[in-house]
Amino acid sequence: MSKTSSIQAALARAAEAAAEAPRSVPAEDHVWRRRLVIGDPQADLDQFLAILAHHGLLTGEGWLRSDVQLISVGDHFDWGKPAERESAAASGLALVAWLAAHPATQAVMLLGNHDLARAGELAGFTDARFAEAQAEADRIYQGGATDEAAEQAFLARWPEVPSAELVARDFGNFRAVQRTWVEHLLRVKRFRVAHAAAPDVLVLHAGVTQEDLDVTRLPPAQREDANQVAAALNAALDAAVAGWTRGPLVIPGLHHPGDAAHGEGTGIFFQRPSLLPEDAERVRDTPRRRFDPRRLPTGLTQVVGHTRDKRSRAMLGMPPDGARDGVLRHLVTDGTRVDYAHGAPPPPAPDTATLVFTDGAMRECQAPDYELFDLDTRAAATAPRPEDR
Repeated sequence: MSKTSSIQAALARAAEAAAEAPRSVPAEDHVWRRRLVIGDPQADLDQFLAILAHHGLLTGEGWLRSDVQLISVGDHFDWGKPAERESAAASGLALVAWLAAHPATQAVMLLGNHDLARAGELAGFTDARFAEAQAEADRIYQGGATDEAAEQAFLARWPEVPSAELVARDFGNFRAVQRTWVEHLLRVKRFRVAHAAAPDVLVLHAGVTQEDLDVTRLPPAQREDANQVAAALNAALDAAVAGWTRGPLVIPGLHHPGDAAHGEGTGIFFQRPSLLPEDAERVRDTPRRRFDPRRLPTGLTQVVGHTRDKRSRAMLGMPPDGARDGVLRHLVTDGTRVDYAHGAPPPPAPDTATLVFTDGAMRECQAPDYELFDLDTRAAATAPRPEDR
């Protein structure tokens, strides 16, 4: 079957899943022939599926092949221009529903800040209230500029959000049905903070440092063990969800949604590595929006999304020349030196920590140019030849 027909079949399966009440297929025991991580899927579902089809991951019926495990690093919502809001909102919901229609062990769904926003900054919005707030935000935030006086009046009326820009752009594709799905997937423990892909490989949205793990009270001796780290982070999420009845979901010390009183959201789903002098104070306390990569736990490779190449270079004090979309990148540190480059990471060395970045700006690439991370080869996945599909 052709790539096009498998994509069309998957689009049909996704539409069917999104039309139903929220559900999650339970985990199944299986041995995976291919285990792949895909970066932030903030793109039209057609593009997401075209990437999977290029790698031979789809069946003719529109599902993942039975021997494939796919790990999504989160941020399944929010992309595009204002004219694309309706289609982007439906596309994000269909993506989440399609992933959740696979066994939980096959399609591993990790949380990003945009996913959690549905249960955080946007927890109190109906579609009607959000449309009213967004119409006002669009008047205030135009062309990347914000009318400050008008924004102060906006925040007085909408104190649950930190800025007009967030409503107009960052979380601009919100629909209440998305929150219904996110809440369900949180309560059935389908959405996770982290996934241990190997004893020394942790997959999550944005990365964690020693300070973040201090919050979980995980003993330092266990911080090289991806299974222990994932368990600690997921336990913190589950405890927060268990006690959550209304309002924004908070994971104490690890995730705090933003609002007008406190500014932008902070924590492990927002933070990015920075070596900039002006961020020296911002990286110290948790929760935060920047972290010092030299504080990553040694002995652990973290596979993350959230940050594209251009921004990574800027925050690490590197020139923008050579920034590329679609490619994997890595950062390696020994606690003093930090090295950042395109491509797969080198083999782990003693007393080093590694980040592998998978957010390749999915909307900006041709599907064949968007790299997936192969957890078994620890390199960019190789698409099968047509005769091998």
